[in-house]
Amino acid sequence: MIRRNTIDSILSGAHTGGTVTVYSWVKTARTGKSVAFASLNDGSTTNNLQAVFDRELFDDKQLSGLLTGACIRLTGIVVESQGKEQSVEISAKELEIIGAVDEEYPLQKKRHSLEFLRTMPHLRSRTNTFSSVFRVSHHISMAIHRFFDENGFFNIHTPFITESDCEGAGETFQLTTLPMDMLQVKDGRVDYSKDYFRKKAFLTVSGQLEAEPFALSLGKVYTFGPTFRADPSDTRIHGAEFWMLEPEMAFFDLEDNIDLIERFVKYTAAYLMEKCSDDITFFSKFFEKTLMDRYKSLLESDFGRVTYTEAIEIIQSSNRKFETIPEWGDDLATEHERFLAEEHFGKPVFVLNYPASMKPFYMYVNDDGKTVGACDLLAPGVGELVGGSQREHRLPQLKERAMEQGLDMDTYRWYMELRRWGSAPHSGFGLGFERLLMYLTGMDNIRDVVPFPRSFGKMY
Repeated sequence: MIRRNTIDSILSGAHTGGTVTVYSWVKTARTGKSVAFASLNDGSTTNNLQAVFDRELFDDKQLSGLLTGACIRLTGIVVESQGKEQSVEISAKELEIIGAVDEEYPLQKKRHSLEFLRTMPHLRSRTNTFSSVFRVSHHISMAIHRFFDENGFFNIHTPFITESDCEGAGETFQLTTLPMDMLQVKDGRVDYSKDYFRKKAFLTVSGQLEAEPFALSLGKVYTFGPTFRADPSDTRIHGAEFWMLEPEMAFFDLEDNIDLIERFVKYTAAYLMEKCSDDITFFSKFFEKTLMDRYKSLLESDFGRVTYTEAIEIIQSSNRKFETIPEWGDDLATEHERFLAEEHFGKPVFVLNYPASMKPFYMYVNDDGKTVGACDLLAPGVGELVGGSQREHRLPQLKERAMEQGLDMDTYRWYMELRRWGSAPHSGFGLGFERLLMYLTGMDNIRDVVPFPRSFGKMY
């Protein structure tokens, strides 16, 4: 078994005075008359470890492999550092170049633009920025599973292949085994009799509908997995493939739902502060100067709450210049959402009770007959972070809404049956994982928090 020590454990002081073996990549290197230096990172921390090479122990041929990007094995003694940036360093005794690099290695400079790094997603995780992004991503995933397990939820794996689009917006990727260059068309329609499922099939845009039956039997469930949307928008917050967290809870009304969302977001922020404070410090230094204030506000203050009607009035009466001024019944644009969260409230804020005409058929119709029991959580820096609602558990109202939106009733037959047999009030929400990651790191573009981003017109 290979003995190796992580840079994270070495920098923590656990091995000071002892002999260690490190497997890592060279970040930078320089050679002096009597010693050579290399800055090393193995991905375990955002901080680099300095190694010092006595030139009496290593000849020029050995040290010539210490190039930015090279993968090495290093054995040495952990000693107190002579520099100011870290407390310890390695006095090198043995060096092996495991993976050499040549002069075409593209990450030679200390800093590259995010746009440049998007062209090489297979390498960008070696940079400080993206190694930090994906360490935080890991810890958010762990926080999700820990929070819901600690609160009595069961994890359900909902299907990636579906025959409905859930939201009714039609922004789906169709899935087929039919040869695209020789489709058989009958009476102006594609003949699906020879397709794999014998009918139209799509990649899922949401696991919500399939999670609801389990909430109505197990009580509290959540699904966490990839979703796919063929939205032609090409903005900094839109992607074609992303992950969604979607809990569903029996016997929860809208207020219960809102309370759960707030508790979850706060739990996740506290978890990150404990698990990856160095990475958060890195982001606050280089990307979002107010990130620490964002965490402080998030953890110490209650989230704001405002009805959709009140939000429209706030926007209309503000002195801000917007591209559009919404009327009651209009959707809130990103500029309106960010104004509410960043300027008017200065913290995350829930917008409640949207017009029924704006929302999907499955949301609970309020007593006024005009609005539904929906809640969107708007966060500074990203706009909408969470969308949730109390689900419509009354069959007549659900049928009426589905017909109003022109849905195929046969496709949703099973969903209607849940309201016929043992229906119960229930609620749920969907949280975009990458948007939460953007919010908690200060990264400005969803393409910079997805390992291999897919977006409109682009597949890196």
